[in-house]
Amino acid sequence: MTVCIAEKPSVGKDIARVLGATAQHDGYMEGNGYQVTWTFGHLCELKEPHEYSPLWKTWSLAQLPMIPPRFGIRLKSDKGVEKQFETIKRLMLKADRIINCGDAGQEGELIQRWVIQLTGAKCPVQRLWINSLTEEAIREGFRHLKDQSEYQSLYEAGLSRAIGDWTLGMNATRLYTLKYRQRERDRQGQVYSIGRVQTPTLALIVHRQQEIDHFVPVPYWVLTTRYRDAVFNVIMEEGERGFKTQEEGERALAAIDGLPFTVTDIQKKKGTEAPPRLFDLTSLQVECNRRYGFSADRTLQLIQSLYEKKLTTYPRVDTTFLPDDVYPKCPQIMNGLRAYFHLMERIKGKPLQKSKKVFDNKKVTDHHAIIPTGVPAHGMTEMEEKVYDLVCRRFIGAFYPDCQFETTTVTGQVADIPFKTTGKHITDPAWKILWERNSGAKADDAENRKDDDDENLLPTFTKGESGPHQPSLTEKQTTPPKPYTEATLLRAMETAGKLVDDEELRDALKENGIGRPSTRAAIIETLFRRQYISKEKKNLRPTPTGVELISLIRNNLLKSAELTGQWECKLRQIERREYEARQFLDELKQMVSELVLSVMADN
Repeated sequence: MTVCIAEKPSVGKDIARVLGATAQHDGYMEGNGYQVTWTFGHLCELKEPHEYSPLWKTWSLAQLPMIPPRFGIRLKSDKGVEKQFETIKRLMLKADRIINCGDAGQEGELIQRWVIQLTGAKCPVQRLWINSLTEEAIREGFRHLKDQSEYQSLYEAGLSRAIGDWTLGMNATRLYTLKYRQRERDRQGQVYSIGRVQTPTLALIVHRQQEIDHFVPVPYWVLTTRYRDAVFNVIMEEGERGFKTQEEGERALAAIDGLPFTVTDIQKKKGTEAPPRLFDLTSLQVECNRRYGFSADRTLQLIQSLYEKKLTTYPRVDTTFLPDDVYPKCPQIMNGLRAYFHLMERIKGKPLQKSKKVFDNKKVTDHHAIIPTGVPAHGMTEMEEKVYDLVCRRFIGAFYPDCQFETTTVTGQVADIPFKTTGKHITDPAWKILWERNSGAKADDAENRKDDDDENLLPTFTKGESGPHQPSLTEKQTTPPKPYTEATLLRAMETAGKLVDDEELRDALKENGIGRPSTRAAIIETLFRRQYISKEKKNLRPTPTGVELISLIRNNLLKSAELTGQWECKLRQIERREYEARQFLDELKQMVSELVLSVMADN
């Protein structure tokens, strides 16, 4: 008998249906030579400190650092979990082979391997690896099963992450709580929770708030003039926003008062704008937060639900590219998006363009970007419809030609003071029609939409023309940095604190991002749950407790997004067999030991 184990009952039942295992039993399905069972996410976890040593049951500085000679796993203490595990164990101990059908990622590999290990099963284990839950994808996956050993490095990366989080979290939380709570008797109940990813994420928010609180606005004066219904700005030296003093501005204003404005040059430049990239999980979370105010966790739940409903592909991905072998399937996917046929007029009746910005085998590892499956859409909630709509429009837009526009730059002069204005005219909107008001876009949002229309349309000017104008001097002030929203925080986590707009640079920085796409939402939710941060409208603010915790941590390793990003890079290298898991754990244990010594010595 072949036993298949999935990560959720719903996924297990989908797989069972495809395999012909239609007889339902308590905790599994059976038929056609298969028994298909499931977990409920994590059934197992690393043991608690007291299970390694009774001395570690009581919180004590004298017992730190706690580093077990060998880590062990245990079943979660839950009656439902225990009952399901007994079913899994009974099936696996009688199995001829086991097929791991867990989510195709690091966490899914770890969840199922721990369960298989705990059962004590000794039969061969194979791995099902699929990008969607459609019947076609499941059948194809079962035709190409691989031996579990091919995913050993993925498991080692997940195990290293779990052990690293346990080692740092358990020790640092007890260390800082016991060391610094002693000073204030009225706060004996305060626990300072510290984590490998959550603490640098909290530090990003705290430091941003401190920048805002300590910001001192600097005034400056901007000289503009209106000529023929176009506003021209004075040209300043590079890096200068305007005049540093009111006196400078008024002297310039007086110098041009009553003199004619003369157009000195007109430059026209054609440009193109490529369609936006397909979604990875982070960019989808960013877009849903920006447009709809969805939290990162809510977006993950919604796209996970769409995946389980077979409407979109595997969501926990960090690439925005597709492999070449998906290209032949794209026309069929398009044909399944019936509600969007009216948006495909421009690309109907001709081969879909194959852009290197969409299809690139070198940018895809185990998973590709999030796209629709082409399965007819039904049974979605209102929120799911919004997420699905974004995914579909991005997918369709990926095959549209670039938007064409023309930028006009007009320079002028009054006396010896130069002015400039710029206008943009879209000559062919191309993919932008997918987001216009009249396209019926559910994702249309006037507040968030930009670049949909022409920007600053200019009159037709002639070089050398001259005439009257209306100058004005306006006082402005420099503005503080903006608080993080979930969207900008996700980007900061993805790039280890470096906020960049350039997609190529962002790709390069992803390697050192903190957390994984699948865990970042949970980290943010943890900070809310522990009352380290709060939300004001969309803005994230640290609480007094969060600020206090970061102020107590003097060790930069614990709160630096950049340094934590380097650890994440090593975990990805373990996955690619470029770095040894043992070395990562040895370095982490040494760091924790040094951390304990340094904090204990702090007077």
